[in-house]
Amino acid sequence: DIDHLNLRVQKELVEWLNWLKADIGFDGWRFDFAKGYSADVAKIYIDRSEPSFAVAEIWTSLAYGGDGKPNLNQDQHRQELVNWVDKVGSKGPATTFDFTTKGILNVAVEGELWRLRGTDGKAPGMIGWWPAKAVTFVDNHDTGSTQHMWPFPSDRVMQGYAYILTHPGTPCIFYDHFFDWGLKEEIDRLVSVRTRHGIHNESKLQIIEADADLYLAEIDGKVIVKLGPRYDVGNLTPGGFKVAAHGNDYAVW
Repeated sequence: DIDHLNLRVQKELVEWLNWLKADIGFDGWRFDFAKGYSADVAKIYIDRSEPSFAVAEIWTSLAYGGDGKPNLNQDQHRQELVNWVDKVGSKGPATTFDFTTKGILNVAVEGELWRLRGTDGKAPGMIGWWPAKAVTFVDNHDTGSTQHMWPFPSDRVMQGYAYILTHPGTPCIFYDHFFDWGLKEEIDRLVSVRTRHGIHNESKLQIIEADADLYLAEIDGKVIVKLGPRYDVGNLTPGGFKVAAHGNDYAVW
């Protein structure tokens, strides 16, 4: 174990981080198991090494109901993520992985897409509150891959990417999906849509519909994304949009 309250430990870790920056060329940090030490300590490491980007892994359980599924309201869960960023410094480079969005998406794509509209009408994850500080993901080395602790439904992974790559927040792509699952071209198409239309971490999200078999949203007035098996959504989509990417139960105009 590392005693992060030990001043010598702090000093040597800061020196190591600055060496990684200056000599090796790293410019961002991932704080693994950030629940294991206080946000005040993380603030010391960030303030004294000045990375351009920092993201914390704060993985806590969602609030579940008696049916074993997540509650619709996950405010306490995403508040914990927001609190960490607030304590570390809201004006600095600190962000957190949006585990709230991950957990809700896991269940939503299984015929419960209504979950993607929160009680306030916004996205139900951290991106609904503070998208500039939320790093979205479908799976990572813990949740998916060989560890398989909390995997996304494997046959619906591209719905997850259609969501995070068109929505606000800072999306990240899982190595396994991109290189090992044969999804590179599909993911690339979604990335190019995001890039071409300038979708960014604070883009404006308007949720048009969120039903069991259909989620439809417009981003920045430039991109429309549809998730779910419902095929006919013509009456809900504005004119002048053309399909830019599509796959199993998703489409992007």
